[in-house]
Amino acid sequence: MTPHPTPRHLTITALALPEIEAGVDLAACITDALHAGGHTLRERDVLVVAQKVVSKAEGRTVDVEAVVPSSEARGLAAVTGKDARLIEVILGESEEVVRAAPNVLIVRHRLGFVMANGGVDRSNVPPCRTGAGTRERVLLLPRDPDASAAALREGLMRRFDAAIGVIISDSFGRPWRRGVVNVALGSAGIPALIDRRGERDRGGRALEVTEVAFADAIAAAAALVLGEAAEGTPVALVRGLAWNAPERNARVLLRPKAEDLFR
Repeated sequence: MTPHPTPRHLTITALALPEIEAGVDLAACITDALHAGGHTLRERDVLVVAQKVVSKAEGRTVDVEAVVPSSEARGLAAVTGKDARLIEVILGESEEVVRAAPNVLIVRHRLGFVMANGGVDRSNVPPCRTGAGTRERVLLLPRDPDASAAALREGLMRRFDAAIGVIISDSFGRPWRRGVVNVALGSAGIPALIDRRGERDRGGRALEVTEVAFADAIAAAAALVLGEAAEGTPVALVRGLAWNAPERNARVLLRPKAEDLFR
């Protein structure tokens, strides 16, 4: 088996975008940002794009003030201290409540992610302006992050004529460890998971269980320039990566519920 190539040098460059509205051509916006910075795209470049701008472009917003909470949402609000209307939106995106505690609501999202608040987010989401003033909106995850990554990749490859990779990333908390790291919600054009079982270590022992979450590792590295607050740089250009594994989208990174050993 051919060993997985290890890059000796990587560059990660942040790209700024304007505020993204529903229906905007995100590939065109990223192209403008690349040109503004004097960049182009080369073979095997990977663009890491924050989920938030993808969801905004896809119009994945909900008017919280129009939501009527169910009895389940009101019950969870009493436990968590969260807005019952927000919880109703979270329940609509989820298939199971995993854990509820003061200020904590962990769910299994309909796409299979186990995450806080079902990916429903209030930060950096401008309010909806109406004739009566403004109304609060929240943002949902893309309906199909792998499909979103594939469509964005296709639009960029048409413009730059280079086979690139695209990752849609979001920040996740982790069991047993504090802090968030970025992971890949969706991907296209790269091997999201690389199976290294059967390769040999330096002592000649065969690797038995090693699978590398390649897309997650790239997303986590890109987060160092994407930021988490008001940076305004939701895209990172990662250059210098190498791989010899087949393309697999990010869905393969989800551990099946039957393999969950902790519940």
